Amino acid sequence: MSSDDAVKPVPYARRRPTGEGSSSSGSSHRKRAKFLHHFNDVGEDGFDSSCEVEGEGECDESDVAKVEDQGVKMDLTEDLLHMVFSFLDPLNLCKAARVCTQWRTASAHEDFWRTLNFKDRYISLEEFEDMCRRYPRATAVSISGATISSLVMKAISSLRNLEVLTLGKGHIPDGFFHALEDCSMLKRLSINDATLGSGIQEISITHYRMCHLQITKCRVMRIAVRCPQLETMSLKRSNVAQAVLNCPLLHELDIGSCHKLPDSAIRSAATSCPQLVSLDVSNCSCVSDETLREVSFSCANLSFLDASYCPNVSLESVRLPMLTVLKLHSCEGITSTSMAAIAHSSLLEVLELDNCSLLTSVSLDLPLLRNIRLVHCRKLADLDLRTIMLSSMVMSNCPALRRINITSNSLQKLAIPKQDSLTTLALQCQSLQEVDLSECESLTNSVCDVFSYGGGCPMLKLLTLDNCENLTSIRFISTSLVSLSLGGCRAITNLELSCPKLEKVILDGCNHLERASFCPVGLLSLNLGICPKLNILSIEAPFMVSLELKGCGVLSEAFINCPLLTSLDASFCSQLTDECLSATTASCPLIESLILMSCLLIGSKVLHSLCSLPNLTVLDLSYTFLVDLQPVFEFCSQLEVLKLQACKSLSDTSLEPLYKGGALPALQELDLSHGTLCQSAIDELLVCCTNLRRVSLNGCENVHDLKWGCSHGQVDVSPALKIPYGVSSQENVLESSQESTCLLQNLNCVGCTNIIKVEIPSRAHCLNLLFLNLSLSRNLKEVNITCLNLCFLNLSNCSSLEILRLDCPRLTSLFLQSCSIDGEAVEAAISKCNMLETLDVRFCQKISSTSVARFRTSCSSLKRIFSNLSN
Repeated sequence: MSSDDAVKPVPYARRRPTGEGSSSSGSSHRKRAKFLHHFNDVGEDGFDSSCEVEGEGECDESDVAKVEDQGVKMDLTEDLLHMVFSFLDPLNLCKAARVCTQWRTASAHEDFWRTLNFKDRYISLEEFEDMCRRYPRATAVSISGATISSLVMKAISSLRNLEVLTLGKGHIPDGFFHALEDCSMLKRLSINDATLGSGIQEISITHYRMCHLQITKCRVMRIAVRCPQLETMSLKRSNVAQAVLNCPLLHELDIGSCHKLPDSAIRSAATSCPQLVSLDVSNCSCVSDETLREVSFSCANLSFLDASYCPNVSLESVRLPMLTVLKLHSCEGITSTSMAAIAHSSLLEVLELDNCSLLTSVSLDLPLLRNIRLVHCRKLADLDLRTIMLSSMVMSNCPALRRINITSNSLQKLAIPKQDSLTTLALQCQSLQEVDLSECESLTNSVCDVFSYGGGCPMLKLLTLDNCENLTSIRFISTSLVSLSLGGCRAITNLELSCPKLEKVILDGCNHLERASFCPVGLLSLNLGICPKLNILSIEAPFMVSLELKGCGVLSEAFINCPLLTSLDASFCSQLTDECLSATTASCPLIESLILMSCLLIGSKVLHSLCSLPNLTVLDLSYTFLVDLQPVFEFCSQLEVLKLQACKSLSDTSLEPLYKGGALPALQELDLSHGTLCQSAIDELLVCCTNLRRVSLNGCENVHDLKWGCSHGQVDVSPALKIPYGVSSQENVLESSQESTCLLQNLNCVGCTNIIKVEIPSRAHCLNLLFLNLSLSRNLKEVNITCLNLCFLNLSNCSSLEILRLDCPRLTSLFLQSCSIDGEAVEAAISKCNMLETLDVRFCQKISSTSVARFRTSCSSLKRIFSNLSN
């Protein structure tokens, strides 16, 4: 057989010469295509034996023929195809073979079939022999399953270039190990989850070129390895009881979890390899310090040792000077005295001591140590690390830990949360940027010195001290701190921060804070309303724009110097004095929103200080005892929102500058809810303040009947809505509205118990009114409204309502919940509301289910009717 014939994936056929079209050649191509299809698309049930073609006509080349018949040419140079196909896996190579003859030929090149993978696939011996004949230059083979014993013998006898052999899940006979030496090119042998030989006899592996040997989870009692070139070897999780090694160049040995391997066998195996660099004896419970001492003498270059889960290891008198990685998880023998042995490993870079239950203290001076793990060390009380290269530290669940002292120039992040006993912390970490000490309940106020200027952490940016409940006084002076979290520190009463770069501070749960100083800080906003016991406050924040003190009811002294502040909410700060607030307005000239609701001690001095706030647009003086508002009218020309809820000390003439003097021309919203102004003053306001868009008169007992556009000498509630002289017809509504200057859109009269009648006729021209709320006006009996643009009307809980007349073509929502009106009146009212969508008549006892059904007939636009009656 020629070399050209050998590389083709065509069983029982030769390569067709170029231009030759014999039927036998076509048959061979069909066989090849079908074989490749089965070889690469085999399922989990194993390799399908039907891949062997018995007849020439069983598989055609319809896909390829169709492409070629249609004139699709993929004429690429062989070198280019070879380069492109080198990136494809076997499955895609087979797909490429279906494109055309040229691609099929190129995809079968032996360079692409150096690896034959039969892992978890069934293949018969005949099929495997065929593959070996066609690809004698294959360098890697993977085989597993029940037929492994016969296949592996064929592989090592047929594939003389074999370099990598992977076997598993079956029985490998003794003959394989005897013949292994004939496979002269073999460099790597991996056997996993297999039975070697009879399982009780000694297995001998001899090979003069093998470099890597892996026998894992295998069943074998005794094994002897004679491989002079072997570099790495693993017997992990195998039940071997005896291992004899003659591998002078071996530098990596893994015998982890070999539970049957005695200490003497481990010692003999390791000491016979003088070039050993890495040794894994984890889960070998019989390993002793004596064995490790012998290893240290015989293997002078040992740099990696994993002795985890070895209860007899204490490292007493063990010296491993070249060690760089040491893993001692769950070693019961490791105690504080073991640190002396570890300290001799001056080149150590990685140290893992998780679950060392008897370890009480760790004191190490290792200049190259980079990573250390101390998790679930239940008796560890003292940690002292002096290592300038330390960059990673994992530490948690050490309930007895009381003291930590770390010196490092490389550590950037330190997270040691939930250390309940930690009281002393000393850090000399020049590169440390993030620290998490949350739930370290025993930390004292001295921790502030660690993170302040000169404390050893000059680069610290993020500090988390959440739920450190023993902290009572916090004082930080830092030029680098950006974020500080003190959430849940309920015992803190004093807070002093001098951190010019501080951008974020979390004080949630600090409800016993009494004194706070932020001088200076880089905060943009601050909410101290969650600190109800705050009494004294100092803030110097050159970039702050928003400050909320809402709820600081005992705050009596406040120094606030925030030149860029635009919003200040001091609601319910009932102890703040005129002097504090006046000084604040002087030092914060850019304030636009000032909320002083329930600041009971403010007086005329604060109002006069408003002259320094030229940009003020929102002012809330609700629930105060102010008498004279003249400074507001004089100095706040840009004011848009004025809230005077429950200002019962204002007289009936207090607001005269608004409706007589034209004060506050930019005012759009006025809230007089629960006030004592008389009806005439309210009428005058609505008459003259034509720029108002939103007016609230909720709970005003002096508000009586609203009769807009009335005559007979009565006051017109909104003369700006009067119809100009000579305009009387509905057609002139739009023209008259252009002359009107009233912008009122929203009127709230909730709970005005003295209103009996509301009348808004068409001549009132309320063209901008969109929202009218008269709910809870329990004495309201009659409502008569003609309003072109009104879209929302709320009459809920007007229990005396009997008459309702509406001519509101754009009304979309009408609420009549708990009203005494009957169904006929409602039906008549909504008949002229052509855009009504929502009607609420719940708990209206005079409205029956029959009436509800008629509502849809009267108003075809209705989409939702809320009623507690069933149809």
